[in-house]
Amino acid sequence: MNYSYKDLGLVNTAEMFRKAYEGGYTVPAFNFISIEQLNAIMDAVIEKNSPVILLASPNLHRQLGHEMIARIVQSGVDRITHEGLKIPVALHLDHGMTREQCVLAVENGFSSIMIDGSAKPFEENIALTKEVSEYAHGLDVTVEAELGILSGEEEGGSAGAGEAPCESKYTDPLRAEEFIRRSGCDSLAVSVGTCHGLVKMKPGPDGKLPGLRFDILEHIRENCPGFPLVLHGASNIAPEYVEMINEHGGHIEQTAGIPDDQVRLAAATNVCKVNIATDGWICALAHTRRILDENPGAIDSRVFTLKTRPLLKELYLHKIDIMGSENKA
Repeated sequence: MNYSYKDLGLVNTAEMFRKAYEGGYTVPAFNFISIEQLNAIMDAVIEKNSPVILLASPNLHRQLGHEMIARIVQSGVDRITHEGLKIPVALHLDHGMTREQCVLAVENGFSSIMIDGSAKPFEENIALTKEVSEYAHGLDVTVEAELGILSGEEEGGSAGAGEAPCESKYTDPLRAEEFIRRSGCDSLAVSVGTCHGLVKMKPGPDGKLPGLRFDILEHIRENCPGFPLVLHGASNIAPEYVEMINEHGGHIEQTAGIPDDQVRLAAATNVCKVNIATDGWICALAHTRRILDENPGAIDSRVFTLKTRPLLKELYLHKIDIMGSENKA
């Protein structure tokens, strides 16, 4: 069954990004893989009066199905309406790899899609992005593309946990201008030093983390004024969550997140969307392991789900503060 995102109370990202660019903040884009995460995100967004982009990957589609995702998100939007608030919410396909995945998302109520052709040759990436953009724009859906490659594993894979280093292929700012002009995308995810997975940055020989490549962001701003960029792989990976996981039966060897001050600086540039996934997963997992360890006889998952929601909310409140989106709805 097909749905228009407008019938679900959702918006695309065009106006969100225009306001963010002009206002010098970024819109938080939060991945969710459970009802508790989604509820915690909405709790934080409502308290902070912040716009939000909800990220759902093709893996979540396989887990829940497109229609269920859209209906669950609609219930979150209804909470906002019932409280008399006007907070823009976008439902975004994260890392759609094919035109077919993008079409399926749009047909089931997604208001924004990402077509990720970053692993393809430059011309093939342009061609794929242009094809998807022409389709999506006909339905008033916005399109994110990617240029430059972020290494690491999506969806909680093992890379970054001591198995594979973070090696990014930085986005060429000159090629970015050509890509934007020819592909027709509405926003562009760029590689400026972050990675997917548990190792977001590779420490240098001195053991210190390098800074993000703000020079690349600035160069693109000069060539493409007003065009919104996207930052992937921007989780902080708080050490206390890693320690909690390891103390309660888990095993994580190596982590390196993006410092909050780097994200805060990026939010004031032409970066209008920052994706956060791993931080939500690791926070939920750490507290779930702790709670189950403290309740070894539990047989009802609500023993931990009801307790993780407010803890996740605190995480998302913090992220909104970093991105500067409070009262920007």
